[in-house]
Amino acid sequence: MMDKGTEPRIRQPAVAGMFYPDDADALRSMVRDYLAEASAPTGEPPKAIIAPHAGLPYSGPVAATAYRTVAPLKETVRRVVLLGPSHRVPFRGLAAPDAEQLRTPLGDIPVDTDALAEIAELPDVGMLDAAHAAEHSLEVQLPFLQEVLGDFRIVPLVVGDADPDTVAAVLERLWGGPETLIVISSDLSHFHDYATANRIDEATAQAIATLHPERVDHEGACGFHPVRGLLTSARNHGLTGEVLDRRNSGDTAGPRDQVVGYGAFAFHEPEPAHG
Repeated sequence: MMDKGTEPRIRQPAVAGMFYPDDADALRSMVRDYLAEASAPTGEPPKAIIAPHAGLPYSGPVAATAYRTVAPLKETVRRVVLLGPSHRVPFRGLAAPDAEQLRTPLGDIPVDTDALAEIAELPDVGMLDAAHAAEHSLEVQLPFLQEVLGDFRIVPLVVGDADPDTVAAVLERLWGGPETLIVISSDLSHFHDYATANRIDEATAQAIATLHPERVDHEGACGFHPVRGLLTSARNHGLTGEVLDRRNSGDTAGPRDQVVGYGAFAFHEPEPAHG
């Protein structure tokens, strides 16, 4: 909790102006355009999603497909548990930032510091600002979350080397009810030719949709550690997985000789039994 008169500790954006526009109006317009172009959801809103985290011209159209399914939860979700892989800092476990707010050009998002305190006692959970300082995997998700949810608190965790059970234990502690949405940030395969990428990404997408964490590896998804943890938790909670969209940079904004794969996935809780 902040003392009156003290400035909040803010995690400043690291990739604004590179991965997405640093101008609020341009960013808001881009995100809204992607959401408007995304396929309309057909089922109930999800408990969890997986969305990609490249520069928005590349992965934004695919990410928007996941976030459009979340839009109906605007009045329900009050906390987002956001996990993404570490691209720059090697470490073991899961890392929280020493920040009270996360900033984007669209405004500041309050960090759920109570939730972070709740998981601090778990094995391999610690505070490591260096893991967050230049990391894009969480940051690229924030403008979408701000646009579709509006007012919420966030639990931002960068995931290093962590086994599925370690990640699942954290998710279990934070699972909550309808007020909590879980978001995993991950791209799929990297730097294969278009045909090879499609083959690898299709296999990974099916493993994710059918909740088989053991079939998701570093070749298939850069965020395989948090993805495996979510799939483990999803199994435990009886969720069902769904592939919403699967494309790559050769489909969206780049050449096809070396592509990065992107997937959007949703995970739904079972329908309540009626006695």
